[in-house]
Amino acid sequence: MEDILYRQISTSPSGFSEGLVEEVVLGTLQKLGYVYQPSAVISPDGAAPARLAYGDVLLSDLLAAAVERLNPNVPADAREQAIRLLSITVTPSLVEENRRIHRLITEGVDVEFGIGDGEVKGDKVWLIDFEHPENNEFLVTNQFTVAEGKHTRRPDVMVFVNGLPIGIIELKNAASKNATVDQAYQQLQTYKQQIPSLFRTNAVMVASDGMLARIGSLTADEERFMPWRSVTGADGDFTPHGPYEMDTLLRGVFDKERFLTLIRDFTVFGDRGEVNRPGFAGGRLV
Repeated sequence: MEDILYRQISTSPSGFSEGLVEEVVLGTLQKLGYVYQPSAVISPDGAAPARLAYGDVLLSDLLAAAVERLNPNVPADAREQAIRLLSITVTPSLVEENRRIHRLITEGVDVEFGIGDGEVKGDKVWLIDFEHPENNEFLVTNQFTVAEGKHTRRPDVMVFVNGLPIGIIELKNAASKNATVDQAYQQLQTYKQQIPSLFRTNAVMVASDGMLARIGSLTADEERFMPWRSVTGADGDFTPHGPYEMDTLLRGVFDKERFLTLIRDFTVFGDRGEVNRPGFAGGRLV
């Protein structure tokens, strides 16, 4: 369905709106098994609020439920301790904070708790189950309002794993002569400056005009935002430059198992603090 829709859009630019692109993205992610929740529903004043305030970027109920589900043998107070360690900001540097959070997500949160007779036991609390993707809750929403300081912003599409905002997708209208992937990239940079709390847990940033699409990391400059060329990574599975880039990126990156692999195994922090993805080769995991 997605391939057909992208073909129709690419041959009829006049009917190609940003809203339609957003619908296609949401539809593709739902077909990959993501649960779609409209932002208006899960907003603080929505019918089923998932956070207390617009300044909150973690979906606290989903996070708490996942932590309990994945760590049944860890006492409740230790699980709460892990969530607090995740929630607080330790350093003013966004990149260093992202590094710290990435370590908590991929290596587990170290906690201690009493086991009686004055003994203290150490353990790990896991935020994501990387070995069994089906044990996690994958959610996607659109127009996710974030208020921070004097700024209020609404990224187009947000991808959550167990209540953690891991992926952000910014879209522009390819039917407009003034809308480009570059503009989507620049919008992401504005978000980083004005609502940085949204990026503490971020692992994937996508900029697209609905057809052309680029993926990058938190510190990547525009030249390092690259197309994703393969869905499966198999030999012969290669998408050339053109109108199918966005579909290939969505199905190649956000497949649940590949997405978790990308988060855990293909995110490396350099000595100067930059976030690199050395496992990318031609837009594939290698």
